[in-house]
Amino acid sequence: MGLFNKKTTIYSPAKGLVKSIEKVNDEMFATKALGDGFAVEPTEELIVSPIEGTVVSVFPTKHAISLKTKQGLEVLLHIGIDTVELGGAGFTIKISEGDQVSEETVLAEVDFSLLAAKGKETDVMVIFTNLDKKSFVFEEGQALAGQEIGTIK
Repeated sequence: MGLFNKKTTIYSPAKGLVKSIEKVNDEMFATKALGDGFAVEPTEELIVSPIEGTVVSVFPTKHAISLKTKQGLEVLLHIGIDTVELGGAGFTIKISEGDQVSEETVLAEVDFSLLAAKGKETDVMVIFTNLDKKSFVFEEGQALAGQEIGTIK
């Protein structure tokens, strides 16, 4: 069985505006240095899983979560830009390493007003770190948290 023998559904991790990763105001993400993906400009504090899979790790600073699908797709969920500098302030993590998650699973609650007050951009990035030659198709526009927005084939 190869990686991604069937399509993988991708969900919005937050309510807000789904946009191309190239529109993020951070060169590392916008140039796809870490992988292809998308971002959401969040309008609510709840962050849900963008995939069905397993929590691989939660960064000690709580601003990033690593996930993996059954098919082996590795996903980095990164909340905000330069938010590692906050040392976890504003982030409440709701899951643990090894947990099974779906688009209905709340991963974190984020005080986006605190992030903004600290001068941090609040985009939530979803990066596929091992996409290789697979096709990622998604729709930009307004979405609800947990709403299907694309697929990987």
